[in-house]
Amino acid sequence: MHINPYLFILPRTPAPIVWNYKDHIQYELELDYSLRLSQLINNPDLFDSRNNIDIQLLNAGILSISKQDSIEWGWDELSKIYHIGTQNIPCEHIPHNIDEWSRQYLDHCSEVLAKPAPCAGRAIIDATSRIALPTATAPSHDKLTDALTRRKTCRSFTGRALSLDDVSTLLYLSFGYLQERDNAQDGIAEGLDARRSSPSGGGLNACECFLLAQHIDGLEPGVYAYHPAEHVLTRVNAWPQAPLGQLLGGQHFINNLPLGLFITARFDRLWWKYEHSRAYRMAFVEAGHLSQSFQLIATALGLNTWLTGAFTDDQVEALLSIEGTAEQPLFFVGCGESDGQAMCQEIQDLLRGPQT
Repeated sequence: MHINPYLFILPRTPAPIVWNYKDHIQYELELDYSLRLSQLINNPDLFDSRNNIDIQLLNAGILSISKQDSIEWGWDELSKIYHIGTQNIPCEHIPHNIDEWSRQYLDHCSEVLAKPAPCAGRAIIDATSRIALPTATAPSHDKLTDALTRRKTCRSFTGRALSLDDVSTLLYLSFGYLQERDNAQDGIAEGLDARRSSPSGGGLNACECFLLAQHIDGLEPGVYAYHPAEHVLTRVNAWPQAPLGQLLGGQHFINNLPLGLFITARFDRLWWKYEHSRAYRMAFVEAGHLSQSFQLIATALGLNTWLTGAFTDDQVEALLSIEGTAEQPLFFVGCGESDGQAMCQEIQDLLRGPQT
């Protein structure tokens, strides 16, 4: 008999809580259950199939007949609990089409709006301390300002194919190692000198990306790994049989998105340089930098963008062929031609209500 390795115990009065953080299940243990679990933790061979408590602990998944392998992790248990505990959030029903998603989304928004909202802004305690700023004026003919002001999240795409030239530009300027910076005299240690357009904690470039190519001229639909040092793609998998939205939390308005990127983190790179788990934060910070760079570049190319953190981790890891490794998916971004609508047509129809 074995103890489930994905447990932590919260000492609470009147009874401790055992939390299976991988399966998102919590149990409150009465005193006799707590005492028995302590005995079994000390010596799992004490398990007795005639003991009702032992059987209940087994049925609850606190005990396991077979040994469960825990993933490799280079930081402390706290960061591991957070990482695994926020994966594969349970969902009673993943929408199977755009109409189901639209109704679920609006129902969720209605539930949220029915509750008192927190204060929208930071309170100004001392009104005399207010310092008025001059009206912001964008520089004329400034391409960055133009991209910043035009960038928006869209949920309605035409599905028109993208050119391979645009895809190359997107990947190089967001995730590529910029040749234009190869000769910069920055006093950088050899091995940490690859530079992207976005900053990276410790110069490690711990984040990578996988390209989901659905409609790209000259590129067969499928999943590809991007190699920034060589600026090349390698095929990893075929295009998933299920609609893209099924992989992304039921968000089926995105099914015809021509291009998407899964941003992943190579935790082993961070473990290599930073032993403290505070570095775990840097993976998400870096993914955010890269996501914004990607969106601005796409906008400058005349494309609209969409992004999400809602996806089924296990399925994505399998699709990217990174299951059980130190590389983990963090975020998804995509782009394509759009009519510019922030909401898909199905949501707009529901908001308008029945037409008479």
